[in-house]
Amino acid sequence: MAQQVQGVIARSKGAPVAIETITVPDPGPGEAVVKIQACGVCHTDLHYREGGINDDFPFLLGHEAAGVVESVGQGVSEVAPGDFVILNWRAVCGQCRACRRGRPQYCFDTHNAKQKMTLSDGTELTPALGIGAFAEKTLVAAGQCTKVDPSASPAAAGLLGCGVMAGIGAAINTGEVGRGDSVAVIGCGGVGNAAVVGALLAGAAKIIAVDIDDAKLETARSLGATHTVNSRSTDAIEAVRQLTGGFGADVVIEAVGRPETYEQAFYARDLAGTVVLVGVPTPEMRLELPLLDVFGRGGALKSSWYGDCLPSRDFPMLIDLYLQGRLDLDAFVTETIALEDVEKAFERMHHGDVLRSVVMF
Repeated sequence: MAQQVQGVIARSKGAPVAIETITVPDPGPGEAVVKIQACGVCHTDLHYREGGINDDFPFLLGHEAAGVVESVGQGVSEVAPGDFVILNWRAVCGQCRACRRGRPQYCFDTHNAKQKMTLSDGTELTPALGIGAFAEKTLVAAGQCTKVDPSASPAAAGLLGCGVMAGIGAAINTGEVGRGDSVAVIGCGGVGNAAVVGALLAGAAKIIAVDIDDAKLETARSLGATHTVNSRSTDAIEAVRQLTGGFGADVVIEAVGRPETYEQAFYARDLAGTVVLVGVPTPEMRLELPLLDVFGRGGALKSSWYGDCLPSRDFPMLIDLYLQGRLDLDAFVTETIALEDVEKAFERMHHGDVLRSVVMF
């Protein structure tokens, strides 16, 4: 029987979000209903509210979440009722050209639930990133549920569903940071600081955090950065070079998503070094670089999609590290809030006051 629950809805571009009653259908074949325990307030949700993703309003926001599987549909074998899961937006198909080549982390045909959740009047909702977890319960494709150790804190575990995984994966998976490498991270919000943590996990010898906010830089240092650079008052490129023997960093991770910071990343890397773009640009942004410099500096220019993660591989591993005390996911939870506080959390995020506000149910 379909259920009615409360969820955070964005009805039109730029309008404040509101809590409304939504209808969650029983899971069909390949689907699962998940009772949400925690959901982080991610900048992507604000992009949805502002119409920056698409205009398929109304949106059911929220996607960075953990919870317990309540029920599953026909043919579901990967999870069962009672499983503690992290939700993901990369439910790999197993059949596309990337999957067939053994690269499921690049799956080109990820899938969501076939059925639609609706408002009480029957209006179909578009769930953010196919999840819609600012709700007491949500309907997802079963492949979007990754079972992990239930000992983990839901508030911390859910952050692997988006931002923290994106940052850690940008360092470990995309950037392939190795033991002894030098790494610079430009932009020290939630994703950038997660990249700092990823570089530390990978064994980087030098981790240089770059930002214009001293408070964010101090957080980066607490999470493993060995050096910090305030690029409001210091030339970031020269500072990174000076800290790396005049050469530049082996890997530079750009976690802002702006042309000017990408250019900093490009020139702050060593010859044959790697640039990783994990910050999300807006559609109108353009980049101009001398093509000769692109050729002459060699190396690799990479984009990181969701930290190039494979949830079934990466989530359980990172949760194990968390439970062993080797990965401080709790440090990313700045505050826990109620569902009705999401709009205020957007304001705090806009002002850079938090790493993550997390809605608890």
